[in-house]
Amino acid sequence: MGETTLKITGMNCEHCMNTVTRALQGVAGVEKAEVSLKPGGAVVYGDARVEALIAAVTEKGYQCAAG
Repeated sequence: MGETTLKITGMNCEHCMNTVTRALQGVAGVEKAEVSLKPGGAVVYGDARVEALIAAVTEKGYQCAAG
């Protein structure tokens, strides 16, 4: 199982965090997603493609990058 770290901006409340968590968990290959408001990011466990993770987050209106 791999681990991917994402930087996410635009989240400012628990609702935002839950929205991003659900989006990431909906990506094929994701086993677990841990999203945090501060510093604004996520750690995703599984074998999902980074591009798919970023697309899922940006589709919800947040900015996202690997790293």
